[in-house]
Amino acid sequence: MCYIDVIDRSFSVIFIFFSLFYIHYMVIALIGVFTHKSYPHSEHRNRFGLIIPARNEEAVIFTVINSIRKTDYPQDLLDIFVIAHNCTDNTAVIARSAGARVYEYTNPEETTMGYAIRYLFERIEEDYGCNGYDGFFILNADNTLDEKYFDRMNDAFEYYERKYVISSFRQASNFNESIMTVLYGVYFATSCNLGARGRTVLNISNRIFGCGYLFNSDLVREGWKYVSITEDLEFSAKEILNGTGIRYCDDAVFYDEQPSSFKIMWRQRLRWARGHILVIRESFKDLARAVFEPERKNRFAAYDMATFNTLPTIIIIVVNLIRLVCLSFSPLFGESIIRALRVATYDIIDGSISFCLFSITAYLLTMLCGRDRFRSVSFTKAAAGMLLFPLFLFIQYILDVQALFSKNLQWKPVPHTGKSDL
Repeated sequence: MCYIDVIDRSFSVIFIFFSLFYIHYMVIALIGVFTHKSYPHSEHRNRFGLIIPARNEEAVIFTVINSIRKTDYPQDLLDIFVIAHNCTDNTAVIARSAGARVYEYTNPEETTMGYAIRYLFERIEEDYGCNGYDGFFILNADNTLDEKYFDRMNDAFEYYERKYVISSFRQASNFNESIMTVLYGVYFATSCNLGARGRTVLNISNRIFGCGYLFNSDLVREGWKYVSITEDLEFSAKEILNGTGIRYCDDAVFYDEQPSSFKIMWRQRLRWARGHILVIRESFKDLARAVFEPERKNRFAAYDMATFNTLPTIIIIVVNLIRLVCLSFSPLFGESIIRALRVATYDIIDGSISFCLFSITAYLLTMLCGRDRFRSVSFTKAAAGMLLFPLFLFIQYILDVQALFSKNLQWKPVPHTGKSDL
């Protein structure tokens, strides 16, 4: 066996070994395609506080409050709290006129949504007492809720005896606005249909993406602790370490406005990528250690979260670069550099084709799982979205590399216009 063949096969074994750590993702996805968990109706209605951070959201803040008031959950059991965070517009005025309990918080040094949530919980504890609520929802100012949203979430909350965090199905309110919003909509639906559904069926903790989740008020007994630029992932990792289960309610649907421009998409996903890196630094060692703690009941959930926090895109890039370096030494072993380049090129092509097929398959399975939820999209945009979805996912490799060097990245609000297909 020649040098090039040894290198090629050795790295094939490395990639197979690396893939084994993620093989359970495929099992979870397949289970999510064919089944999901529904919850029996509960007659007991809990009292909820609805947390809505808002920064210059005068275009949409009335819509989310109005949407909440149109749900069929008893309105006397829903208290809407808006935190107008570093606002320079009429967000607070409009929210008050719509009937929300509004607090204003200005601190240029504390720009992330987590700081706004932390401040709001401090005020709620001071004025009302957090223990006066059975649970709290984290929502965004651009959300629109299905009329059965709180009922379905309450059913799941009661099913788990109010001990678990409950997430919900996320969809773009402006799904049909552009190809970009179609891609975003499928992206989030994929995380629900091919991730959260299967994990919940298997009783594995999910992870929170953005908003649309409910948790017991006991979790904020000592205040809100998650203030990074991706407080949702920080919340997920720490609560899994704390032993709190995170489950998913597929029947509870909320909508939010997604970016329609490439520039905003890039800025938003770069922030997510940088936040992911920060969460990895903060929690990976603890998650990995938790996997080997015999007395821990959620060791597989810790393993699942730890594999997510390995940043596989960077690992793939690094391993491929090492492979190319090894192949570049071919002439030292009497091998043709042309053949080495040909082998490397074929592998890149094969990998790209596999990635595209995987991405398109995920897109089609998501559309299949949510066919009743995607009727608003035109065939042309759906087809274009399918072809561009591999590129939408591949961009993550570039974003993760950029995020490694974007140390001073700050949280910035995503502008919302109130456009909606609903």
